[in-house]
Amino acid sequence: MRSVVLLAGMTVVALGAVGCTASDGGGEPESGGAAASCAYVIDYDNRQYTDVANVDYQRGEKLGTATQPPCDDTPGDGDDGDPAHKTTAYKIEGVDPDVAIAVGDAPDDLIFVATRADGELPPEVEALRK
Repeated sequence: MRSVVLLAGMTVVALGAVGCTASDGGGEPESGGAAASCAYVIDYDNRQYTDVANVDYQRGEKLGTATQPPCDDTPGDGDDGDPAHKTTAYKIEGVDPDVAIAVGDAPDDLIFVATRADGELPPEVEALRK
């Protein structure tokens, strides 16, 4: 009787372990696991900008509407990702909007975004970094 209970207990533990590894795909994207999150990208005036941290800047005048493209960071899940998000674009004092802007839904809570050439930040933006 004792061996039957022990065997039943071992079977439950073994099935539980197999269930966990089989359903999560081992965390590898090519095996159906979690994919990487989308980068923060903004489209404004036919240019793409990405966020830049640790920048000291002064917000300027309102420029217009910018768009954050949809994000589909889980391919094959049957949905097309988040819808595009419209937000307000603001000028950065002393910096051409072709290089950098600030974006956000509230003028006091903005994200600094800049264009990048070959993955490098423009010199004007590097000069503003803390």
